[in-house]
Amino acid sequence: MSEEKANSFLKMIRRSQRGRLKIYLGYCAGVGKTYRMLQEGQVMRSEGIDVVVGLAETHGRRDIVKLLEGFEIIPRLVREYKGINIEEMDVDAILARRPAVALIDELAHNNVPGSRNLKRYQDVQEILDAGIHVITTLNVQHLESLYDTVEKFVGVKVRERLPDTVISEADQIVNIDLSTEDLRKRLEEGKIYPGERIQTALNNFFISSNLEKLRELTLRELAAQIDFRRKEPLPEDTAAMPDQVMVCLSSRGPNSNLLLRYASRFAGRLNKNWYALYVQREEEDPTHIDLKSQDALANTLTLARQLGAIVFTYKGEDLADTILRFAREYRIGHIIIGTPTRRPFFKRLFFKKTLSERLVEEAGDINIVIVGSTHHEVVPEEPRPGDTVKTAVKPVCLGDFLSEKTIITWKDTVLKEEVMRDLTRAAYDEGQGFEEIYNALMQREKESSTFFNEGVAFPHLRLAGDFSPRVSLGIIPGGIANISTANPIRLVFLVISSIDQVEIQGKILAAASKIARSNHLVDVLLSAKNSRRVLAEINKWESAYL
Repeated sequence: MSEEKANSFLKMIRRSQRGRLKIYLGYCAGVGKTYRMLQEGQVMRSEGIDVVVGLAETHGRRDIVKLLEGFEIIPRLVREYKGINIEEMDVDAILARRPAVALIDELAHNNVPGSRNLKRYQDVQEILDAGIHVITTLNVQHLESLYDTVEKFVGVKVRERLPDTVISEADQIVNIDLSTEDLRKRLEEGKIYPGERIQTALNNFFISSNLEKLRELTLRELAAQIDFRRKEPLPEDTAAMPDQVMVCLSSRGPNSNLLLRYASRFAGRLNKNWYALYVQREEEDPTHIDLKSQDALANTLTLARQLGAIVFTYKGEDLADTILRFAREYRIGHIIIGTPTRRPFFKRLFFKKTLSERLVEEAGDINIVIVGSTHHEVVPEEPRPGDTVKTAVKPVCLGDFLSEKTIITWKDTVLKEEVMRDLTRAAYDEGQGFEEIYNALMQREKESSTFFNEGVAFPHLRLAGDFSPRVSLGIIPGGIANISTANPIRLVFLVISSIDQVEIQGKILAAASKIARSNHLVDVLLSAKNSRRVLAEINKWESAYL
């Protein structure tokens, strides 16, 4: 690797006072990601940069062991799990050492149960939050949205996965490419696995067809990331936004996770925020639905948030009408649904139309995308003549809409109604139609609850008139007493905007959702002593990651 390429990231570090993330992306073990990471670290050391190895996996490779010479290596933490001692990265030691740059291998790694975080990427996020720059490695098959595609193409269920937002928010992504022939040759020469594993690997995962497919996925992902960073968002006052995407979820849908991953990549290709909608019918009320279905739904909505969706739950008995009402309110251009279960002939003959049939007939200009269980990878479209491509504008930051007066903290558990009333009062004075707005919010919550899962809620409302969006934030460390969710609701983001501001409302909700996905930031906000500190921490985080 030339020093010029290493120096580009070096210059970024010197300009920055916050943690930056660089990812070496590859399509398979053995292409050279760890080697390049350590090689760049050596260049930085020669430039006088304080670099440590937070964690590097050698897998017995002599070239990796040699590159580690001269580095300060943070000792690993040993944890016992089921009678076995397992070594993990020591996050506290890295934070205490506070280097300029930490080299951390295998970003998608699952930590041993009992660790401070479930995943290594969450460890890395804490390290970045502390202002430490990180260079790391990742194979493309570990992206959550590619799980189904990789299983279909390669026949492997990838156990260690991370949300696509991790890679989309990275400051630099470098593709480490190697021809499949050269990779297999490296394997045969014992440069990837020990001798006893070579033949098994050659005959299974490392067959040429598998490697070619993974290599193609990696190149597509890199192209999509480049395109994502270059596209110009639509103007705020655009009347119609045909690229807005929503996916419809079911408590009993067998392919909900597949739909979410498809929708994530579909929206990513369009560079758009996207929505996941669950319509709760009376028979699916928590008091009626069985525990297994409740757990499955909770896991589905958790995955939706991890993939970057803005999650909504509506209540309604007419699924098609409720879905289309949501789609028209949010000016959705694409509705993604699963393939309906085939019904017996007599039911098709005498009973009403299926959900997909109704949506197709009643959607008008909205596109209905029906995804089967054997869907193919979403391929990025080639730019069309006349397409405008510019550097993306600064994203919407939640801190720009908050003030110390609009942030409220409750020390003890509290009722939902009190939270909603106080947050409405914080956003609006009593004399500005406060009661009407509060009642409208509570009515909206009856129809489409946002207090559902994952410890956070996003109640929102659009009103007639021309005014700037109003945002308030409630912090409830003890949780909301009269809401039954998998995790106690501890953060509530209230957003009130003009009826014509669906785009800016969506961006504010997306910014709030990003904050809620940062475990480290959430912990900081919950422990903050006053609203001034809360606002300062939000502004600090958003200036670093948005």
